[in-house]
Amino acid sequence: MAAAPKLPQMITANRLRDGEVVWWKAGHWVERIEQGSVYEDPKAAAAALTEAQVFVTDRVVVNPYLFEVRVTDGRIKPASERELIRAAGPTVRHDLGKQSCPTLESFDVSL
Repeated sequence: MAAAPKLPQMITANRLRDGEVVWWKAGHWVERIEQGSVYEDPKAAAAALTEAQVFVTDRVVVNPYLFEVRVTDGRIKPASERELIRAAGPTVRHDLGKQSCPTLESFDVSL
């Protein structure tokens, strides 16, 4: 059995229609990490993941999963480098993807 997460969690997936990274927010998917639901309780996170799985059956998203985040001063930041990159968009061109939006919280995705 996996150890309980030490940090809050969120759910992410890829939208099947266009491959866009999306995050779960209480019954639907959103395109910005800061709009997604954060789960402090691992049982609530697992229940939400089960609910999100319906969208796989309906062929809306693929591969939803939980990942850990840090919330500081109301700002959500993924705990892993992989999720930082997914939240910001492609690392090869900063004029494309989510990082090209001037209102997006900036993430350091340098390797």
